[in-house]
Amino acid sequence: MSSQTITVPDIGGAEGVEVIEICVAVGDTVEAEQSLIVIETDKATVDVPCPAAGKITDIKLSVGDKVSEGDVIGELAGEGSAAAPEPAAEPAPAPVAEAPAAPAAAAPVATSTSAGNTVVPEGVEDAEVIEVSIAVGDVIEEGDTVAVLETDKATVDVPATSGGKVTAVKISVGDKLSSDDVVADLEVSGGAAPAAEAAPAPAAAPVPVAEAPAAPAVSAEPVASVSTVPDGADDAEVIEVLVAVGDTISEGDDLAVLETDKATVEVPANAAGKVTAVKIAVGDKLSSGDVVVELEGSAPAAAAPAPAAAAPQASAPAPVAAPAKAVQPAPEHAGVKNELFSKSTEVYAGPAVRTHARDLGVDLADVKATGPRGRILKEDVDNYVKNLVKTAKAGGTAKVTDGAGIPPMPKHDFAKFGEVETVAMSKIQKLTAMNMHRNWLHIPAVTQFDDADITDLEAFRKGLKAEAEKRGVKLTPLPFLLKACAAALKAEKKFNASLGNDGESVVYKKYVNIGIAADTPVGLLVPVIKDVDKKGLWELAEEANALIKKARDGKLSPSDMQGGCFTISSLGAMGGTGFTPIVNAPEVAILGVSKAQMKPIWNGKEFEPRNMLPLALSYDHRVINGADCGKFFTYLVSVISDVRRLLL
Repeated sequence: MSSQTITVPDIGGAEGVEVIEICVAVGDTVEAEQSLIVIETDKATVDVPCPAAGKITDIKLSVGDKVSEGDVIGELAGEGSAAAPEPAAEPAPAPVAEAPAAPAAAAPVATSTSAGNTVVPEGVEDAEVIEVSIAVGDVIEEGDTVAVLETDKATVDVPATSGGKVTAVKISVGDKLSSDDVVADLEVSGGAAPAAEAAPAPAAAPVPVAEAPAAPAVSAEPVASVSTVPDGADDAEVIEVLVAVGDTISEGDDLAVLETDKATVEVPANAAGKVTAVKIAVGDKLSSGDVVVELEGSAPAAAAPAPAAAAPQASAPAPVAAPAKAVQPAPEHAGVKNELFSKSTEVYAGPAVRTHARDLGVDLADVKATGPRGRILKEDVDNYVKNLVKTAKAGGTAKVTDGAGIPPMPKHDFAKFGEVETVAMSKIQKLTAMNMHRNWLHIPAVTQFDDADITDLEAFRKGLKAEAEKRGVKLTPLPFLLKACAAALKAEKKFNASLGNDGESVVYKKYVNIGIAADTPVGLLVPVIKDVDKKGLWELAEEANALIKKARDGKLSPSDMQGGCFTISSLGAMGGTGFTPIVNAPEVAILGVSKAQMKPIWNGKEFEPRNMLPLALSYDHRVINGADCGKFFTYLVSVISDVRRLLL
């Protein structure tokens, strides 16, 4: 049994990252890669995994602590805990060969290069590439974001492990990557080349510089370029423009903020220079490759010949030290980044802070920044809201709403009435709450109710029990409901549609993908079964069972939850006679299923017991009318009551 100190791994150079969740306690036995803590940067929420299996003997952190790479998380006791590998020795700087002064003055100063690459950091396994932030030919610095990965737990920016020029991009959107996979090949600058590589001029006669090959000099002439939307963006709305004509920006500075239905994304500058034109405005819809701004910058700095080269080699007064200054970059960009962020008109904040501000209905332009380089922190937003509340209580004119003109709920001190326990919501619970609230506010939903007679369906399903056992498949009523809903969606096309982005058109879908709401330990998840209309009963049963298991095990990928046309939410196993499900936008309808029960049904001659299934259908009244719902519901109930109709 040996002890191992667990530290915070490489987190892309972020400093002072907040701990938002502690996932283990002293005495817990953990597996390798099991989450220990959850931290939140300005770009992502990240799970920190355990490097090995063992028993937690000490925890050094608490929720709210600020950590950086190398900070101690705790102590782990376990057999064969591997010692931390010794860091690789840094290569010694290459010696510069001494040469006579005259030949050194005549030869141009060269720049050597070496090959390198940028790889995926530790702790990442089978993560999907959702954005590639670089292209061949880009010049990047160490720490710049080269790609964005998405796991089932977090969205992670992959930083460049060294600076240089991108010679090859080894990944594309949709690829699956793990630790140490190569993201890009780089051409890394190695500084001044050894003097021995410069060809010395003959001492017998002066040699003009014009006769010797010279590297291009630093150009002071402006060069036109553009910054575009990176790969992975599709029809994203511009919610903020961060630059104006005349601004001087550095490569990597944020130009604009885009919002999709899943994330808020900052668009970085892919070159430095002076903004000569802004091609976008708030409210515009952008996709990959769209031009954001036009820039005027300096040509790339290169090695320059010695100033003394205009004189023959024999000219002794020529200074030898001058060439060292010739390779320095043009001074016009010095301090640009600090200047950019010090402007009072700029709003500098990360995606997490922007989302937090939008949730509270706060305009970030009104918030005083206290972070480095004028960055707005989460605490700045909270303090701004607190001041508004104090002003309102003091009789001021400030208005506090939830962002949609709705007065906020009053706060309560529940501890006054007895003992309480406060438990933080998980990330999925918070996202679900936000999504439900948005759908409730934006969709004028109507719910219609009916009962389906499943007496014959249940008899048929139970008759297949022996065959299901042979196949190793659990056959529930869900596959029958999936087939019935797929048939109804094809029969009534308005239900297999979405409201257009312009709000003035309807998009009809030629595919049938149906989501199934699943209750999991972390909250409500909705995995989607693709092409339901093309699959048989047994295939649907297997796929539904597999997706629900993945959801409860926390192993769903983003693609497992995308592309739904319609949703089924079943509370049958939990009881109840009915409920009103909330439409899951951009879908326009959702079916709620309650617990079946025997009821006396009049058959024209007498009452007979029938197994009746309560159904509740909520729909978006902007797309679907009551008569449309009546036809859909009538068809759906008929095929559920008599599955033979699915063959017609």
